[in-house]
Amino acid sequence: MTTSITISKYNKTIRKMLFASLWICVWQLASMLIAQEILLVSPVVVVQRIIQLGADSSFWNSIFNSFTKIFFGFILANIFGVVFALLSNKSTFFRDFLSPVISIMKATPVASFIILTLVWINTAYLSTFISFLMVLPIIYTNMLIGLENIDRKLLDMANVFNVPSSKKFKYIYIPSLLPYYSAACSVGLGFSWKSGIAAEVIGLPNNSIGFSLYNAKIFLETPDLFAWTVVIIIISIIIEKLFFVLIKLLKNNISLDWGDKIAN
Repeated sequence: MTTSITISKYNKTIRKMLFASLWICVWQLASMLIAQEILLVSPVVVVQRIIQLGADSSFWNSIFNSFTKIFFGFILANIFGVVFALLSNKSTFFRDFLSPVISIMKATPVASFIILTLVWINTAYLSTFISFLMVLPIIYTNMLIGLENIDRKLLDMANVFNVPSSKKFKYIYIPSLLPYYSAACSVGLGFSWKSGIAAEVIGLPNNSIGFSLYNAKIFLETPDLFAWTVVIIIISIIIEKLFFVLIKLLKNNISLDWGDKIAN
């Protein structure tokens, strides 16, 4: 059974790689047909430009600055989103109080938030704040739905047998909420990264990916524009993959621990 699952995953990975290669070939063919680098560069040129940029320390500095600021906003959104969801689950008053703010966050376009925020805070912190604003409603909403759908029979049983709060949290709350949390983070990670870069393109903080993207557009450096775009996509994919590895490790750890408890 395990072997068949492994083969299925392997075949799925191969299929994805083949389709990705197909689209890269389409991109190469389109660039050859247009034959104007200022409009569409080939994937070969983009790879060469990424390698050239990688030799410059400012390239890595920009990536580090953008990543740390955007990811910090994502972490803050996670903390506040979970806390607000817990409070809303306990208090109807707090949920109703927070509801208009969450609705506004969901409905307001990212560009509007960025422009408004530019009036209030320094551009150096713009990507952090925008990332926080965009991810908070996603985490909050999913976690609140997860809390509302926890099996009350399990909680009642735990109360009857006087199960400690720490164990209820580990063996009931975490397994129940993990699917909702992972789904929220799957969307939130990509959204925070895209909205954070958009904030940098408008705010133009020094030594950032957004600043480099803007300069590439202004000076019509199409290879740089494509190279930075590919870098953004790669970083986004890596972050998401690493996150799901951590989630999987957490799931396995809880399952093994629970299995040991039952066996003993």
